[in-house]
Amino acid sequence: MKGRVWRYGDHVNTDLIISGRYLDDYDPRHLARHALEDLDPVFSQDVRYGDIIVAGRNFGCGSSREQAPVALKTAGVAAVVATSFARIFYRNAINIGLPVVECPEAHANFHVGEIALINIEKGILVNESTGRTMRFDPLPPFLLEILRSGGLVSTTRKRFQPKP
Repeated sequence: MKGRVWRYGDHVNTDLIISGRYLDDYDPRHLARHALEDLDPVFSQDVRYGDIIVAGRNFGCGSSREQAPVALKTAGVAAVVATSFARIFYRNAINIGLPVVECPEAHANFHVGEIALINIEKGILVNESTGRTMRFDPLPPFLLEILRSGGLVSTTRKRFQPKP
């Protein structure tokens, strides 16, 4: 996947990703309209389908609200690359089909607006704007299957679908 980078720092919590004041309506489009607005007021207006978030440590910390990755994915974010993730955000993102990649070098090697190319199967991240290539541990096959299927619900449906 390839996309334009949005860059954020350490400890971006789920309340910054989608504020609790918007959780009265779980419609993903409603959530997407308010994604990251308290951290970056222009994000939800300017994000484009396929954009990539690059962040520092502990991305998605805070509450376990699954609406946080839903808001990002629905807004058009193709993947989140961070130094590290809060474990519950990481799993919630995979469960809804949003690719998440831990790459400690990424934050220091990307700026807003640069172009990132991610190969999650091979564990390669390239800053196409500078030519810098970084490596990360590829996602295991069972997580790749969940992402390819569009999330855990889709994967489970496929597994338990009656065979003709």
